[in-house]
This record gives sequence, structure tokens and C-alpha cells, in this order.
Amino acid sequence: MKVNIDTSAGFCWGVVRAIDFAENELKDAGRIYSLGDIIHNAAEVKRLNDLGMETITVEDFPRLEPGSKVLIRAHGEPPSTYQKAIKYGIEIIDATCPVVAKVQERIRKFSDEEFQVVIFGKKDHAEVIGLRGVTEDRAILVLSPEEALLKVDFSRKTVLFSQTTMDRETFARIAEALRERISQLYIGSIEEEAAIEFHAKNTICGQVSGRDKKLREFARSNDVIIFAAGKKSSNGKVLFNIAREENQRVYFVEDAHEISPEWFEKAESIGITGATSTPKWQMQMIKTYIENNFS
Repeated sequence: MKVNIDTSAGFCWGVVRAIDFAENELKDAGRIYSLGDIIHNAAEVKRLNDLGMETITVEDFPRLEPGSKVLIRAHGEPPSTYQKAIKYGIEIIDATCPVVAKVQERIRKFSDEEFQVVIFGKKDHAEVIGLRGVTEDRAILVLSPEEALLKVDFSRKTVLFSQTTMDRETFARIAEALRERISQLYIGSIEEEAAIEFHAKNTICGQVSGRDKKLREFARSNDVIIFAAGKKSSNGKVLFNIAREENQRVYFVEDAHEISPEWFEKAESIGITGATSTPKWQMQMIKTYIENNFS
């Protein structure tokens, strides 16, 4: 039985950058606070915690010593977080992914121009909390075309954005549903010339969506796929479902010890892949575990 690691898997560059920030500070000072889990991967968070990183929330700011260093992870934060840091004398190390920061900037611009901002994203996801924050939490959140049609005020000029780790297909369907409804409301009516302004800005990260083709090929080329990711990973769920479309024998694990021997019945090749928050070392550890226990 051959065990293969997906060469296209591993940290995205935004995650690499955030971890570099944390490791450099730990090397220099031996301690840093991370505002929320630095990534949605329990094994990597534990590794960094063991080096001296402590995961906190904004509610912990009052107990920190003035001058304490707090890392803002790649997901970004709303403006209110920066304001609270100033209030309590906290030094921010900003590891917001530049892609996410750019989306925040674009949303702020449209919000300032009084557009109705619609975001395709998950309500409690850290990135979405930051994106909504730049609109003072006025942005509308949707997960489907049906929800968008129910929530959007079609009398207002509107712009659609996306959380960077969502899927392109659903974004396209939401955008098309909104365009079609606007067309139905205005085309051919006496108000046609006053039709509302609508923009769809596909802000899904290219590194996430770009893995689609390679992941499909990898899933097809192996009898069984072990998909390693944190259960809270948004892009992990998207990528897992893509792999599952190509191979029904795809199994989601957070730890090697979750693997069951019956998964490998009559399998000649095992593929190991993961989310953009899955470290290479974890995939290698799973490979070694399979070879030592099931070959």
C-alpha cells in the first residue's frame, strides 16, 4: 500500500506569514498573546502554545499589562478591537492577511458611499466579524441565493462581497439571483432608467479556489483520501467537499488516531491532503502513522 502526500496542500501564504510573526516574537521575547486561535488547526495551535503563545479574547484585554503584545491573526479584526487595544495600552502585532485587509478596505469604501453591503459568509467566522465591523455591523450576511433574495432591500444600491474562504459556485449563484431579481423589478417598467446600481465583487482567495483542480486530480488518483484539518476550518469544509465529489472514500480527521483500519480495505494507494491551515508536518505524521500501523 502506497501513501502519498498532496504536494499542493499545506499552509496558504497568509497563514505562513501569521505564524512567522508569532515565531519571531516568541524567539525574541518568549511570549505573545494571540487574539483567538492563530489558525483553525488544534495541533498547530498546541505547538505554538507550547512555545509560549497564549490564546486570548478581547475580553481579556483589561487583565493584560500595558505594553503587552497581542497578535491579530490572518483572519483580521473589526475596528473596535484596535480601539480597545489603544484604550488598554496594548501593542498590536498585525498579521491580518493582506488579501483580507484589501477586502476590508473595499467594503469600507462602498459602505462609506452608502451602498448596501451583502457578504457571502458565515456569521461567527472571525474574518466575517472583521468584515462586518468596517460597516459598523450593518452588512447583510447570506449563505444562499434564497437567503439573499429575502434579506436584500432592492430599493438600495448594493454590492456583494465574499468571505475569502467560501466556494465560487455558490457566490456566482447568489450574484446571478440578485442580478435577475433587479432585472425583473426594473426592466420594462417606467422606473427602468432608475434601476439600482449592483456590483458583485468576487473576493474569494485565489489560493483557496486555485486548489480545486489539483485537489480533484489528487482525489481521483488515490483509492482512499485522508483529509486532515481542524473542525473549525471554513476552507477545510469547502475543500473536503470538493475531494468528496471525486472520491467517495474521503475521510475527515483532526488527528491520526481517528483513523480506522476498515477505511483501507482493498486500497492500494492512500492520499493525504488538508486545508490551507493544515501544516505539512501534520500530514507527514499521519503518513508515518498509517505506514507503521496499517501497511
